[in-house]
Amino acid sequence: MGLFSGVVKDAPPTATDPVEDSASDPEKAPIPVQQEDAAPHTPAHHHVSPEVEKRVVRKLDLRFTSLVGFLFLLSFLDRSNIGNAETAGMQKELQLTSQQYAWLLTIFYIAYIIFEPLVMMWKIVPPHIWATFVVFGWGVIATLQASATSWSGMMACRFFLGAIEAGYGTGIPYLLSFFYLRHEVGLRIGLFFSAAPLANTFAGALAYGITSGHSKLANWRLLFLIEGIPTLMMVPVTYFCLPDSPEKAKYLTEEEKIVAKARGVKQAGSSNRVGGINWKEVGQALADPKCWFTAVGLLKETSHAQANVKVVYVLLYELFLPTILDEMGFGSINAQGLTAPPYFLSFLLTIATTFIADRTQQRGIMVIILSCIGGIGYVLLATVESVGVRYFGVWLAACGIFPAIANVLPWVTNNQGSDTRRGVGIAMLNIIGQCGPLLGTNVFPSTDGPRYVRGFSICAAFIFFNGLLALGLRTLLAWENRKLDRKYGSKSEVLAARGRAEDKEGAEAEENYGPAFRYVL
Repeated sequence: MGLFSGVVKDAPPTATDPVEDSASDPEKAPIPVQQEDAAPHTPAHHHVSPEVEKRVVRKLDLRFTSLVGFLFLLSFLDRSNIGNAETAGMQKELQLTSQQYAWLLTIFYIAYIIFEPLVMMWKIVPPHIWATFVVFGWGVIATLQASATSWSGMMACRFFLGAIEAGYGTGIPYLLSFFYLRHEVGLRIGLFFSAAPLANTFAGALAYGITSGHSKLANWRLLFLIEGIPTLMMVPVTYFCLPDSPEKAKYLTEEEKIVAKARGVKQAGSSNRVGGINWKEVGQALADPKCWFTAVGLLKETSHAQANVKVVYVLLYELFLPTILDEMGFGSINAQGLTAPPYFLSFLLTIATTFIADRTQQRGIMVIILSCIGGIGYVLLATVESVGVRYFGVWLAACGIFPAIANVLPWVTNNQGSDTRRGVGIAMLNIIGQCGPLLGTNVFPSTDGPRYVRGFSICAAFIFFNGLLALGLRTLLAWENRKLDRKYGSKSEVLAARGRAEDKEGAEAEENYGPAFRYVL
């Protein structure tokens, strides 16, 4: 069977599969019945030793999550270093107008939107093969940017870079949901996404060193080379070290692999979750008005609505910050160095806030707080003339932006009740969300410098609106949970009725739609 054999028809039905319309409504879902996992030597109710499970999670954190996070760091460097390249002389050498430079940013996201459905490839193709393909692809294209001699050549590079990277970054939160349980995945998505502000920390430091030197090769070309070649070096590492599933990780012992399989059964009813998608569930997700309403800003049962605003302020920050600081009077070299500290603090907060949200299972409150912090930062940037206060605004914006998005991503996966639905949810979130830069990359024209009041005001409005959406979404989900409690009883009562209250390790498909499913607030 070929790699794509799983996409020609629905995955075989199991006893835990929803019937009729239950996949789109947890209130209609039947109580799953016991079923043996297809994997050999893994009973459906294998007792999971807490000590062994901790070892499994720890090894996955050290080997798997760190690998995909490091690759995302390289991806973010290759994606966002065009802002540093512009400051280092690219715009002057290629004789780019302000509008042409804006198009270099915009074309990347046009390609990103078009190819966003590639997120589902993580469920169709073995992950180590798909990851190797996309890492090699963006590494080659990112390096070739150094050879561009015209605006049209750079446009071609940026388009294909966006197309290839669409198959990686937005799909990893989906892949992480195959490896970690519902109450674990938020921190791991935070660890993964923290590579974004960390990448920009190093981007500023690296650009600082390059722009302070005098090489024979133009500094901006050297920047693309230095940051592109390491990606190519990671291609063989990705192929040999990225596991397709937890139980296939080479660094787990046989006992740990059995526990990893049992965790998959507990989470989704089966440990075999890669190889095909359920087309019926894709259709149900696409036809479900709730998915579309949230994607365009009306709140229903997921946080898709926040996609409309999250990308705008994230990408404006990463792409324009070096130039903005330069315009504020710090000078080109100092501007590159001053980008690093705010990003590093954002990196730490991204990890800390997702950890807290996992422990408390309160993602909405965290998003609201972080949105307010980021919004205050943008208000300071838009309204204050003092350079010191505006730089403080940069810190606040960084501390709100990236941690907020790191908490939105697991909110999406937490509140979809099947693997296919989780994938479609992530894809819809990002297809709509990536439309933000089509506006965002054009609201900081050079004619608005040095204060960029219009751009910062738009950012402030969007991020405050993001907090308002999070508040409304959390209120709606709490109401939905109360409805489910009235219909089925509390979650603990449902588990007790199944005879699993004292041995939750024996539960199957806990994260799929059913009487025990509750939305994460």
